[in-house]
Amino acid sequence: MRVLICGVRGSTPAPGPEFIRYGGHTSCVALCHDGQPPSLILDAGTGIRRVSALLEGQPFRGAILLGHLHWDHTQGLPFFVAGDRPDASVELFMPSQGDPEDVLARMMSAPYFPITLSELQGSWRFSALEAGEQQIEGFTVTALDIPHKGGRSFGYRISDGKSTIAYISDHSPTSIGPGTDELGEHHDTAMQLARGCDLLIHDAQYTDAELPSRISWGHASCGYAVGFARAAHAGRVLLFHHEPSRSDDAIDEIVASFSGAGLRVDAAAEGMIIDLPRRD
Repeated sequence: MRVLICGVRGSTPAPGPEFIRYGGHTSCVALCHDGQPPSLILDAGTGIRRVSALLEGQPFRGAILLGHLHWDHTQGLPFFVAGDRPDASVELFMPSQGDPEDVLARMMSAPYFPITLSELQGSWRFSALEAGEQQIEGFTVTALDIPHKGGRSFGYRISDGKSTIAYISDHSPTSIGPGTDELGEHHDTAMQLARGCDLLIHDAQYTDAELPSRISWGHASCGYAVGFARAAHAGRVLLFHHEPSRSDDAIDEIVASFSGAGLRVDAAAEGMIIDLPRRD
C-alpha cells in the first residue's frame, strides 16, 4: 500500500512562508494499491487538489471516505479537478446522518457557493456509511464512531491484506474522561481501529500545554497521540491535523520532543509518500 499525504492542517488552510515545509492544505490522504494510481481518498479538504496532479492528467476513478462533514474535510470537493470531468467516476461515502446528497447539498448551494453537487461532471454517487467493515476499492475498510464535536465522525482502519493504516483525523478523547494524564481516555473504538496497525495517522492539533484552554474544541494533543500509538502498538505515528497557526519550526520542535518515545513519531507533511508494509 502506498500512502500519499495531500493535506495536513486542521480547521482552515494556512498559507504563508512559515508553513511551506509541512504545508497549508486541510485534511486529505490518498491510498494506492501497489503500482496503481490513487483509488481511495480519505477526506476532501483543500488538499484533495493535490490528488489531481498525482493522476498525471487521468480522471479519478475510485472512492472518497469522509470522516465527517466539517469544512476542513469537505471544502476541496468542488476543486477536485480529476473528479470533476466527464470521464471521472467517484463514489463518496460519509457517516450516515440523513440522505447524503441532501446533507452535502447544504454546503454546495446558493447563496453560499455557486456550484451545486449536480453540476459536478462525471459519475458521482453519494452513499451513507454505517459503522462496520466492508470492501471499498479493493481495501478492507472498518469504520467506527469516534468522539468529536459537531456531527457524527468516523475513524477508519484500512488494509490491503499486507499492511494496515488507521486514520483518526479528529478525536476528542477528553469528552469521555480525563485519563490518567489529563489528556483524555483511550477510547475503545479508536483502539479497535489502531491496534497493531503499521501506520497511525492521528489528530494532534494542540500541544499538551494548549489542551486545557481548548478542551471543548473537539481535538487531541500531540502527547495523547503518541501515548495512544504506544498503547495500540502501532508501528509508526504521524501527527496530523496541525493547528493552522503552527509554524514549520514549531512542528519541528514538537517532533524532536518525542525522540525518546519508543516508536517512530513524525509530523504529516504534504508530499510525503509512505510505502507499507515497513516498520522502521
